[in-house]
Amino acid sequence: MANLGEISVSAALNLLSAFAFLVAFAILRLQPINDRVYFPKWNRRGIRNSPRRSGVCVTRFVNLDWRTYIKFLNWMPAAFRMPELELIDHAGLDSVVYIRIYLLGLKVIGPLAVLAFLVLVPVNWTGETLEGVKNLAYNDIDKLSISNVPDGSKRFWVHIVMSYVFALWTFYVLYVEYKEVAAMRLRYLASENRRPDQFTVLVRNVPPDPDETVSEHIEHFFRVNHPDSYLTHQVVYNANKLAKLVQKKKSLQNWYTYYFNKYERTSKRPITRTGFGGVVGTKVDAIDYYSSEIQKLSEAEALEREKVLSDPKAIVRAAFVSFKSRWAAAVCAQTQLSHNPTIWLTEWAPEPRDVYWRNLAIPYFDLTIRRLLMAIALFFLIFFFMIPIAFVQSLANIEGIEKVFPFLTPLIETKSVRSFIQGFLPGIVLKIFLILLPTILMMMSKVEGFSSCSSLDRRSAGKYHLFLLINVFLGSIITGTAFQQLKTFLHQPPTEIPKTVGESIPMKATFFITYIMVDGWAGIAAEILRLVPLVIFHLKNMFLVKTEQDREEAMDPGCLNFATYEPKIQLYFLLGLVYSAVTPVLLPFVIIFFAFSYVVFRHQVINVYAQRYESGGSFWPDVHRRLLIGLLISQLLLMGLLSTKSVEKSTIALLPLPILTIWFHVYCKGRFQSAFVRFSLQDAMTKDTLERATEPNLNLRAYLKDAYVHPVFKGRIHFESPLLVPDEENNTLVLTRRSS
Repeated sequence: MANLGEISVSAALNLLSAFAFLVAFAILRLQPINDRVYFPKWNRRGIRNSPRRSGVCVTRFVNLDWRTYIKFLNWMPAAFRMPELELIDHAGLDSVVYIRIYLLGLKVIGPLAVLAFLVLVPVNWTGETLEGVKNLAYNDIDKLSISNVPDGSKRFWVHIVMSYVFALWTFYVLYVEYKEVAAMRLRYLASENRRPDQFTVLVRNVPPDPDETVSEHIEHFFRVNHPDSYLTHQVVYNANKLAKLVQKKKSLQNWYTYYFNKYERTSKRPITRTGFGGVVGTKVDAIDYYSSEIQKLSEAEALEREKVLSDPKAIVRAAFVSFKSRWAAAVCAQTQLSHNPTIWLTEWAPEPRDVYWRNLAIPYFDLTIRRLLMAIALFFLIFFFMIPIAFVQSLANIEGIEKVFPFLTPLIETKSVRSFIQGFLPGIVLKIFLILLPTILMMMSKVEGFSSCSSLDRRSAGKYHLFLLINVFLGSIITGTAFQQLKTFLHQPPTEIPKTVGESIPMKATFFITYIMVDGWAGIAAEILRLVPLVIFHLKNMFLVKTEQDREEAMDPGCLNFATYEPKIQLYFLLGLVYSAVTPVLLPFVIIFFAFSYVVFRHQVINVYAQRYESGGSFWPDVHRRLLIGLLISQLLLMGLLSTKSVEKSTIALLPLPILTIWFHVYCKGRFQSAFVRFSLQDAMTKDTLERATEPNLNLRAYLKDAYVHPVFKGRIHFESPLLVPDEENNTLVLTRRSS
């Protein structure tokens, strides 16, 4: 178990590594050759001129102005200069709301830390209990925790009272923030420019009709049931195979460009192999080979495109239906269209760039089965993942390593190595085990069949949050207890084991401190360094870039990875809430993470990240709910911990807390959540009225014409619904091909 000195060594190492990353970032961002990596958002908008376009020789690649290096940290104050309203216009509401989560962490955990250090730390420090407990490993940090208070002491009532104070403060901050974010979303929707998704509804599970095609059936249904508001529709095609061909062709074109550029530089015909990765198989001329392969793929692409357009089976029983007004779209999206609740299912259409086209081809009734199977798979993933994590964590400490590798004992017992292992290794091991997990969870979410990228992100974030909660938090406490206190368990009566487990909860604070430093501090510093995008950009620049347009396309600004980042934030919230009343010494580490992350991500949103989609902050109810889950867990753990401390009536005293938390969640859900899932008819009518007054000649049909055409068809063919003749809009009779 790491002591205070070993934690200090770990903190120093992580701070040094984070500072090294920051210095490297500050130097690399100043170099003209890296300008497109660290300022891609401004470069793409044409606002920032690349330093490489001017200057001569060395100055086009390296910054020789020594004065800029003196102010290498000026990016930090620059990150705060852009006001929030301007930041919304610049980066979108999703980005701004995401950044506010870090600010929320400071608002919640900051005051909790001040109160805990002023009130609880003196109470814990003066308890002087751990020194009298035999066969129990502890350190100086544990002396600042609740474990140092003697059983049955009246001091525990201070912790009980402070837990109420912490909960009430958290309620207040979360309520104010929920109210503010809801108001921001409503203002954003009211002032937002015209977008195709405001007029469009996604209709799924269209019932079959013996006399009409899917497209004719959809048009007939909406002409009858929405005669005054229906405008047009776009059926969904199963073009997944065609999309794969297009993507493969693009990859081959990149290789062709690479070899052609190589030939122009060396005047020597490049050679490649026809097998996997170009390293096995028959040797051939690379330019001729890839030119031939591209030609073959072009022919296959043309055949597949014709097949998709001509084959009725390629049409999915779903469509994007557009209306003449936002009001009509809101009515359709938020009402039941048929007496049979399983057909003609409607939801707001995602904005065009948010559509995940591959999943629209999945039959609607398959979705339930897919989601059930993925729920079962998630259960087994969480369960079996806990086994290697528990085993490796048991080895990531002095005792575990000495048992497995006894010959390393002399080296391990040296002060520096011991400090590194106890204060650094556990966090690194856990981080390594979690590297591939977000990718796996995203693949599972895609299998579930969600139709938008934003839904995939939110669903994957929910899975990752559950995994971190069970495996990283609860799993680390339980497995740490099981492995580190096994000898104590075997020599205690069964009635004493829960007490030992309860004592071990605050003693795991040292592990979580190292995890925050390794995954949090160093991770955020690595995020701003962008080392991988930097290397990829220069490799593309060396081998694939031929024109200035190619260089622009080589820029990879990246985006906010909500599915990965948000669950980690929730874990740090959870640690802060749990240990605020148990081991307050952990709180400063959480505060440093939130403060550092807020500065870094504000900078990234302003200068780097591109938007994949804009949902208007619709993920906030999920954030709020998970925060309250963390608060509820902290209250239940404190209740269980005090029950092992022989504190009379502690359970009764703490019982109202979880009840208040659940009530607060229900209240906030009823008060604010509708702003995130519905669009009021009043607001829709207001925007429609203003638009008709300011743009009376707007051709909405032309505006929506190609909005929801599959990307592989855009620019090649137009899909049009039959045009309305002037008298047909007011005609109560609808043409049909039905014989019945």
